[in-house]
Amino acid sequence: MSTALHSFLSRVTPRSSQDLIEAFLRLPEDKRNWSPMGEARTALDQVAEVAILNGSTADLLRTRQFDGEKAMETFMEAKAALVNQGWDAVRSLLESNTEKFVGAINEVSEADMGVEIQMPWGPMTLEQIMSYPFWNACYHEGQINYIATMIGAF
Repeated sequence: MSTALHSFLSRVTPRSSQDLIEAFLRLPEDKRNWSPMGEARTALDQVAEVAILNGSTADLLRTRQFDGEKAMETFMEAKAALVNQGWDAVRSLLESNTEKFVGAINEVSEADMGVEIQMPWGPMTLEQIMSYPFWNACYHEGQINYIATMIGAF
């Protein structure tokens, strides 16, 4: 069953992923894996996060189980490996996991929107979880645009 939220997220999540790609590509190539201040996250690392989490959020919506400790360790390893594969791999995973996520949200019934999943920071409803990938992509687009302003590319 499709609700206004399903419809909205199905439309804006792919757009936010595309906006993230466009923000990344506005950076000069030599700054895409550059760390501001030497320790801050790179733009490539941030896009890799969104790529992976779009897929794991789809899985979470389907399984309704989160293994916090294992998931965090696995995520950090997967993100490092993805960054090492470079931009083409990151972009490909972002696009495929965004599509996977849109499919998963459309499987959540309106009646199940209030179902809670225990997360390390407390319970979250499926409705809240469904909203995360859109928010996360927008957040990281802003972070990447900030990197662009730091180097005068925006």
